[in-house]
Amino acid sequence: MAASEASTATSFRHAFGGVLSFFILILIGVLAFSIRLFSVIKYESVIHEFDPYFNYRVTQFLTKNGIYDFWNWFDDRTWYPLGRVIGGTVYPGLTLTAGTLWWILNSLNIPLSVETVCVFTAPIFSAFASWATYLLTKEVKGAGAGLTAAVLLAMVPSYISRSVAGSYDNEAVAIFALIFTFFLYIKTLNTGSLFYATLNALSYFYMVCSWGGYTFIINLIPMHALLCIVTGRYSSRLYIAYAPLVVLGTLLAALVPVVGFNAVMTSEHFASFLVFIIIHVVALVYYIKGILSPKMFKVAVTLVLSAGLIVCFAVVAILVALVASSPTKGWSGRSLSLLDPTYASKYIPIIASVSEHQPPTWPSYFMDINVLAFLVPAGIIACFLPLSDASSFVVLYIVTSVYFSGVMVRLMLVLAPAACIMSGIALSEAFDTLTRSIKFQLPGNSGGNSEANAGDASSASAGALNDVIKADKAEETAKERPSRKSKKKEREPVEKPQRNPRNERKLLVLPFEASIVGIILLVMLGAFYVVHCVWAAAEAYSAPSIVLTSHSHDGLHVFDDFREAYAWLSHNTEVDDKVASWWDYGYQTTAMANRTVIVDNNTWNNTHIATVGTAMSSPEKAAWEIFNSLDVKYVLVVFGGLVGYPSDDINKFLWMVRIGGGVFPHIKEPDYLRDGQYRIDSQATSTMLNCLMYKLSYYRFVETDGKAFDRVRRTEIGKKNFKLTHFEEVFTTHHWMVRIYKLKPPKNRLRGKAKKSKSKTSSASSSKRSGKRTRNPWQ
Repeated sequence: MAASEASTATSFRHAFGGVLSFFILILIGVLAFSIRLFSVIKYESVIHEFDPYFNYRVTQFLTKNGIYDFWNWFDDRTWYPLGRVIGGTVYPGLTLTAGTLWWILNSLNIPLSVETVCVFTAPIFSAFASWATYLLTKEVKGAGAGLTAAVLLAMVPSYISRSVAGSYDNEAVAIFALIFTFFLYIKTLNTGSLFYATLNALSYFYMVCSWGGYTFIINLIPMHALLCIVTGRYSSRLYIAYAPLVVLGTLLAALVPVVGFNAVMTSEHFASFLVFIIIHVVALVYYIKGILSPKMFKVAVTLVLSAGLIVCFAVVAILVALVASSPTKGWSGRSLSLLDPTYASKYIPIIASVSEHQPPTWPSYFMDINVLAFLVPAGIIACFLPLSDASSFVVLYIVTSVYFSGVMVRLMLVLAPAACIMSGIALSEAFDTLTRSIKFQLPGNSGGNSEANAGDASSASAGALNDVIKADKAEETAKERPSRKSKKKEREPVEKPQRNPRNERKLLVLPFEASIVGIILLVMLGAFYVVHCVWAAAEAYSAPSIVLTSHSHDGLHVFDDFREAYAWLSHNTEVDDKVASWWDYGYQTTAMANRTVIVDNNTWNNTHIATVGTAMSSPEKAAWEIFNSLDVKYVLVVFGGLVGYPSDDINKFLWMVRIGGGVFPHIKEPDYLRDGQYRIDSQATSTMLNCLMYKLSYYRFVETDGKAFDRVRRTEIGKKNFKLTHFEEVFTTHHWMVRIYKLKPPKNRLRGKAKKSKSKTSSASSSKRSGKRTRNPWQ
């Protein structure tokens, strides 16, 4: 009777704990969504940054013309005169996701615009990513760690920077796909279910459709599989988790047009194939071991290993031959930049010129993950107590992501989920130990009980949610136990009794006062993290780059110059006019002004970008000839010298020189430097003072304050009073942040000579016509 009542109470507590966990997850999703709405509340519902405008334009085309026209869309408004095949050069996951959401909402008679759906796609998927983090961490260390990791990810600034409302970029859905793929891999590894393995391949396919960072998955999972094999943790569950992912995942990845045969032809994918061969050799060895006697097994292993080594050497030789035939050894430029941080600065300046491809500084770690940086080591230690296949995977995840984030600041986004998982594990274990110590020393639990009875009393007095957490931990330990027993049976004739690590942890009891202080410190640490995350979401990452603000003694100032310039282009130029600018502004010009651009943010053609960089670096006449050969009618430059906007074209100018000089050798960077320093004052070189970028940026600048003082460079410019002969200013925004110039036609340049040459050619042609008239070809 007592046993039945105890089981009923336990099941009730488990059910109540499950319901409580569900409602906590709902609140975490609401938190993840709402904390990303500061940009809409403070500004307006607008697309942010540069790349999202291209994604928004593509989504508009998809919803208007359908999926088949999207795959075959040739965009003649970009990369003039080359154009671009959009369907075959874009990762379609984000576009298809937002288009599907828009179609579902409109089918339900919820008439939202495409722009509104695009703005709120990232906050929606941030909630999904938080729930996926809960599922992944729960598979590793239980529901308590999962809930903690989920709430940490919902607020982590690194992820907020790429998922605020309006940040319609590939990472908006890719981080959810990344975490969910890892969860399904761990789930398959724990259960050995082929159903979850199939779902894992489908999730990997969605990740391939969404972001080029899918190569991180297809390299991290093989590394973990190889680690399990080397450390003697191979099992049938590992085979089921890995083999279907490689086969089915690769076939599905090849269906994505932008990937295609790269799924089997590039070096980023070769590690998965090599481990695929190794795991089959190991599986064959284990199979033979189960059906043969020990003596025959040794002979068979010798044969299998010999044949396996021959096959491996043959495959490796083929791979080496394929890799050696490629100038970049089969790696993409960005992958080589990750493996060799100095590669891009030496050989591919177009990659090194992007700010998000630079290495991060130490303060950026504290800004983007805050106190999680101090909790990660504790989480790694907790993963080794005890070490399982799942915990070894997250340890490998955090180690690799720390390295990649140190090479490229953009990959702090990949580090954020790993840091949240490790910190969630550390906080959960710390709270478990501290609360157990307090409950053990309460008056009702103190006395002459034995250690085991004390442990039972403490678990019986725990809350419902704590029971669910401990039950999940027990299940996790049980998942790992069979493989350990089977291995020990193979190694030893008599199995030694095992110690339960959970019972050992129950013996760890801290002093009552120390436990209280520890909980207070952890609560204060969490409060500091929450305050920092809310500040980062509200102030640091909510401002859209297209609308800028600044605070001064006389209040808030709003700079809406970008939209002002694009609106002018849209209303005051012809539809087929071509606009030249640096590639940073190509996507926005095409999406907002609906004008043809020479280069944009896709950066697929380095020669075309180098041509624009050469024109900006050349004297006015030579630049006019280059732009005229490209049929350019307007040139757009961004200038921040008046208002102090640092991300203007003058600060980017040396990258234009380097990229242009990489293709056209007559452009040399030292010609623009004075004693190795980049200057725009009176000490600047004549090449710098006479280049087109300098003239278009500082034309009439002296009229603003009479001194021509540049607030970004904090100096007076060197050349103040000059005139333009081949370009004419047609529009400058209110704060001088965007300036638009028009190419003068040739007749305005050489009016007198043109008239003389015109009269000579007209007289010659008239005489020819008269001569032709006297002849009758039919006579």
